[in-house]
Amino acid sequence: MPFQISREEFEEAVDDAIDLIPDDLARAMDNVAIFVIEEYEPAPGEPADTELLGLYEGTPLTERDSWWDAGSLPDRISIFRGPLMRLCASREELVEEILVTVVHEIAHHFGIDDERLHELGWN
Repeated sequence: MPFQISREEFEEAVDDAIDLIPDDLARAMDNVAIFVIEEYEPAPGEPADTELLGLYEGTPLTERDSWWDAGSLPDRISIFRGPLMRLCASREELVEEILVTVVHEIAHHFGIDDERLHELGWN
């Protein structure tokens, strides 16, 4: 049975997860915005049943050139509320999964790919 919490409680859990990011890493994050989105909308041609927990869209810090900052839109991290709640059966499980998802997407901002995240234990 999915565990349901209000949008406000969910956003607070995302904020709490962001607050757990070490200060030096948080300060190194550059031009990135984090959003809570209700549902992932698959791109055209993507299977309709694709269900992501989070998504990083942007240019990782490791791939930016010195010209990149001038007028660039922020990178975007989306945390998908519906899929996360459907995955979890308790508040504790949901809060843990939100933390894992936030860390996972922030890692992509720093240029860490899924394979390396898996090696580090951040599925």
